[in-house]
Amino acid sequence: MTKRVLAFDFGASSGRAMLATCQDGKISLQEIHRFSNDPVPVNGVLYWDVLRLWFEIRQSITKAVAQGGFDSIGLDTWGVDFGLLDKKGQLLANPVHYRDTRTEGIPEDVFQTLPQEEIYRRTGTQFMRINTLYQLAYLVKEEPELLERTDTLLLTPDLFGFFLTGEKRAEYTIASTTNLLDPAAGDWDRELCRKLGIPDRILPPIIQPGEQLGLLRPELCEELGCERVPVIAIACHDTASAVVSAPASADDFVYISCGTWSLFGTELNTPLRDDRAAAANFTNEGGFGGTTRFLKNIMGLWLIQESRRQWIREGEEVTFHMLEQEALASRPFSSFINVDDPSFETPGNLPRRVQEYCRRTGQPVPETRGEIMRCIYESLAMKYHRTFLQLQELTGKTYPAIHVVGGGTKDPLLCQMTADACGVPVMAGPIEATATGNAAVQLMSLGEVENLRQAREMVARSIDLKQYQPVDQASWDAHYDRYLTVTGQK
Repeated sequence: MTKRVLAFDFGASSGRAMLATCQDGKISLQEIHRFSNDPVPVNGVLYWDVLRLWFEIRQSITKAVAQGGFDSIGLDTWGVDFGLLDKKGQLLANPVHYRDTRTEGIPEDVFQTLPQEEIYRRTGTQFMRINTLYQLAYLVKEEPELLERTDTLLLTPDLFGFFLTGEKRAEYTIASTTNLLDPAAGDWDRELCRKLGIPDRILPPIIQPGEQLGLLRPELCEELGCERVPVIAIACHDTASAVVSAPASADDFVYISCGTWSLFGTELNTPLRDDRAAAANFTNEGGFGGTTRFLKNIMGLWLIQESRRQWIREGEEVTFHMLEQEALASRPFSSFINVDDPSFETPGNLPRRVQEYCRRTGQPVPETRGEIMRCIYESLAMKYHRTFLQLQELTGKTYPAIHVVGGGTKDPLLCQMTADACGVPVMAGPIEATATGNAAVQLMSLGEVENLRQAREMVARSIDLKQYQPVDQASWDAHYDRYLTVTGQK
């Protein structure tokens, strides 16, 4: 009998559960449950609604049982965020959302104790105030009593894994997002923790992607009517799972895992932590099979998603397709933003912030929805171009194409702009990249798929890969220097 696996993929705005099998050299996915993931602001703090998400996990298992059952479970989520457990395994507080403002100013405090350069040398992690390190530094400063009561810190997928199995472990790829990991040693940098007053005793043992975390709790199986199957610690960071599914035939390739965030990078055999990588603010994160995901986090489709939410709040009925068409109809190369500017990090009126940015930098101010969207689209593509050039310079390699995986593959305008701006073909697919990679690791763990290369070959056969050829690189090159100047990146 062909094995069936249950893949949970949690994004920043929604989650999904997929049943997956491999047959006839292909990996097939069947969506059985999809649900929203809505952050909840309370008393000025932005929280994740983890108990609601746990409810959705249980609902998904029930639906999967009704579909004939499954042989294993794997679960991936976004990085950096965590739950704190007491000695009885109970949550001490609601997990806080990485977009919460509590870490504003915290990195500057940390750098007075430990210079930013030393932190990068030790961890190779891109500087972002949302990183686990700075969230914990906030707790050290403002809520030390909470850390004193903490027995174990579990990152989001590890927390759900604990709910499922009772086992407390940190999967390697998700641990690598914390800014607390030594990528060369493959373990926590406990000296770094001690220097910053972070109690390293709360950090759980690390396991590798593909290892079994544990078996489903017996009481959960009895309640939900399922077998006591293994929970696999797949590449639990959603980007790590997405990269597993990149249908690349060459060892050296570039990807953009394009969703709420755009993760732009490549796979390396060893971390790259030199001064040039630090200056370019690239990160070294764990990948499947001992690889390093050398990449840059870029703000991504959040700018489009949050702009749409604002217009809907204002009573406008607007779809993503409408916004794309309005952008396409607007004048090109009028204004640019740095998509990673701190003003765009938090929820709120993104269209107005785009206008304020353009006004502040002396550019024409986009007025219509289409003009604002055109500014966002072109600024994203320009950021990709800059990152592509940096990546090739840092690795000393030339990459002939870019693989775009994830939700961004459904946006033909962004894919075409990326091809034009970067001057290379864009290969778009799969759409459900993270769930596909999640399932592939489970299938490898169960012996259904031999290795990563075979998994990627199966993914390539399973999808209709869409190609975008560059058709107007000259126009993008002509405006690139102005983009760098007005966004302060020159």
